Amino acid sequence: MDHHFFAYLYRLKYIDRWSLMWNMRRENVAEHSFYVASIAHMLCTIANEVYGKQVPTDRVVSIALFHDASEVLTGDIPQPVKHNNKEILRNFREIEDVAAERLLQTIPSAIRDTYRKLIQEPEPDLYTWVKAADLIEAYIKCLTELSTGNREFVVAKQQVLASLQKMNMPEVDYFLKHMSASFEKTLDEITLTEPDDPSADE
Repeated sequence: MDHHFFAYLYRLKYIDRWSLMWNMRRENVAEHSFYVASIAHMLCTIANEVYGKQVPTDRVVSIALFHDASEVLTGDIPQPVKHNNKEILRNFREIEDVAAERLLQTIPSAIRDTYRKLIQEPEPDLYTWVKAADLIEAYIKCLTELSTGNREFVVAKQQVLASLQKMNMPEVDYFLKHMSASFEKTLDEITLTEPDDPSADE
């Protein structure tokens, strides 16, 4: 019997995000997932190395990598649609769960439970880090679009930043303080900028 899980995953590159908004550059779910996993890794590293926490980085990154996998079956539903009212949101959550289960059935049964814990039943405490990384990735998207003069993302930037601030995570504040401004610069500007004094990172 053929198992189509990875064949589905490779189709995430055909699912566009931000579909209701004018984009200077389209972003697909596959690249989004990579960036969210990378940001999650950085947030966990900041938590552990800067704030002395013990966050299981590898586990969080694994969850982040697959956090939108079911969208290969549902597509990416725009936030204004998904959050228009509670009934729509509840119905969509049910659709997401059905899609996740269908996707899991494309994995050999011997290893399916491992992926169920990543795709359908991630630990809530660890998923907080994934959610933070997901929001940061959205914020970066807003910054890069605005840096090209695309004002379509003005309000989105404000909304995403407000959501990040509500999370009250020092790791998020650290990332935004030290890394987000680079996305508003050109390649020449980030190439020619001298590294900061390490003491300035405190």
